[in-house]
Amino acid sequence: MEPGIIKKLDEVVVNRIAAGEIIQKPANALKELIENSLDAKATHIQITVKSGGLKLLQIQDNGTGIRRDDLSIVCERFTTSKLSKFEDLSSIGTFGFRGEALASISHVAHLSIQTKTAKEPCGYKATYEDGQLKGVPKACAGNQGTIITVEDLFYNMQQRRQCLKSPAEEMQKIYDVVSKYAIHNSNVAFTLKKYGETPTLRTTGRNTREENIGTVFGTQIGRALLAVEQHDDLHKFQMNALVTKVDYSAKRGIMLLFINNRLVDSNALKAAIDGVYSTYLPKGMHPFIYINIEMAATQLDVNVHPTKHEVHFLYEDEIIDKIKRRIELKLLGSNTARTFYKQLHLQSGVKEAETNTGKAKCNDKECVEKERVRTDSKEQKLEKFLAHKNTTEADRTINLINESFSLNTTRRSKVTLTSIKQMQDNIEGKLNVVMRKVLKELVFVGMVDETYALFQQETRLYLCNTSKFCEELFYQRLVFEFQNLPHIKLEPSLDIKELVLIALDSEDAGWSTEDGDKLELAESAANILQEKAPIMREYFSLRINDEGKLETLPAIVPQHYPCTTHLPLYILRLATEVDWDSEVECFETFCRETARFYSLTSILEISTQPHRHKWLVEHVLYPAFKRYLLPPNNLKLQLYELTSLPRLYKVFERC
Repeated sequence: MEPGIIKKLDEVVVNRIAAGEIIQKPANALKELIENSLDAKATHIQITVKSGGLKLLQIQDNGTGIRRDDLSIVCERFTTSKLSKFEDLSSIGTFGFRGEALASISHVAHLSIQTKTAKEPCGYKATYEDGQLKGVPKACAGNQGTIITVEDLFYNMQQRRQCLKSPAEEMQKIYDVVSKYAIHNSNVAFTLKKYGETPTLRTTGRNTREENIGTVFGTQIGRALLAVEQHDDLHKFQMNALVTKVDYSAKRGIMLLFINNRLVDSNALKAAIDGVYSTYLPKGMHPFIYINIEMAATQLDVNVHPTKHEVHFLYEDEIIDKIKRRIELKLLGSNTARTFYKQLHLQSGVKEAETNTGKAKCNDKECVEKERVRTDSKEQKLEKFLAHKNTTEADRTINLINESFSLNTTRRSKVTLTSIKQMQDNIEGKLNVVMRKVLKELVFVGMVDETYALFQQETRLYLCNTSKFCEELFYQRLVFEFQNLPHIKLEPSLDIKELVLIALDSEDAGWSTEDGDKLELAESAANILQEKAPIMREYFSLRINDEGKLETLPAIVPQHYPCTTHLPLYILRLATEVDWDSEVECFETFCRETARFYSLTSILEISTQPHRHKWLVEHVLYPAFKRYLLPPNNLKLQLYELTSLPRLYKVFERC
């Protein structure tokens, strides 16, 4: 058999093939036209649609318009005002740059352009076919801007036309495109309507992005939004996002991603954020996400696909990871109102649990035996099986408070110190994601002693060093609540010199005669603390008055008060162990010493108020781990997996 003859395709065929790659559906054509209007600095864009864009797709804007001299070539391929040489791609700041959109539309539809610039006395109207101007542009009246009319889309590509959805479905895709650009470009007024009907979407150009999201997607989403911001100097990007709190979820997830104002897709980023929300939301439910990322044009490659819907950027994996962790941090404090529904499989049988979409049932055939575990601490506890538990006494001890303290709150201030931001970034950078998931799903089981406690996560049972976890928790709260800590008022106030003397008399201070006279040491320590009092008061809510008396301590975790037994030694260590000369070391050592003090317990207090201590561990500390703690890798040594149901079943099977 003879080989086929290679021949050059006709230019019309080439152009239609290329056009079919760029213009795939009416919504795709509209996206290109909207971006042209935005490039022309339009502040009002009106879109009119008929039969899902197949019969009519018209866009009108008040942008800069097109010069009359350019109308002759505006629909030819690779003609553009936004790019002159290939090197310009490295700094491109506009949506368009290929010069293919209008050309491609003219090859698959009947296209007309009416336009007027500010300097020209009148407007001009021109029609195009297969990229070529038909006749001479005609003068016409009109306002500044451009009206592009696309009729009979894909009239010469019947296969493409037959593959499109119904007009109603194509209209929905158009609505999605317009709504996304309307949300991101909140300073531009958008109007979308069907031909001869009232608008289906309208934004004023004066609302915020949050308000536009509420307008487009409903007030339920609008009320559930959280603002997330990130500025990263290392990888040189900025991120502004609006994400829904964990008390909102929907079956269909929505994610709007703009990079340098360009609407794009990123499956990797979507999967990362879905992974964060999977900890909070019921299975099969998703959040609403809007993300705007800005980076240097030199870091972004937009020349990946003719549709410009796909981009590549430098440090992609690192940036996605940082965005994921920032969103997770924001969500940590937003789940207080969330009610989690799970299928609870108890010893008494299979329990039916409600979800926010209905009722989920589980029967013996659907559930694996080894997965029947208690997943909610409200359902059962080990104490239920202990006959000596005195519930009346326990209820009374829950209401006990330390009469020496009263709690006050302060106004929130924005942290601007680089040293604190660096400390916060260090905490985030050391986060162990696996341990974080374990803590988010923990169910408290019971205390072992004053140091250790048991908790359950899924089918696993863990032994946790409560003291070590507390110390890290208090340190992190001091860093993240820097300058915004409420305070605990001491009544009466305590003389710091006397506290230091008490500390020096204790064995823990390690004082010896070689160290000098106790009175002199106490005087020196008091002077140091008196001098540094403004720093402690302003940043950490620890107040020492002019008379040298301690008036307040920071309230780090609600309902938790430090052990007064260790207060004298803490005051001494503030004077001797905190590096007051260097800003970074000062904040670091102060937070570490304070966290150590707050994590200490008193054997005397535990013995005199055992129920109070037990309640504190279960209802204050472990919920705080669950809500706030970002466990670093070194905490793995303080968490022990004792067993799991699969392991126990293997043991029982051998019996």
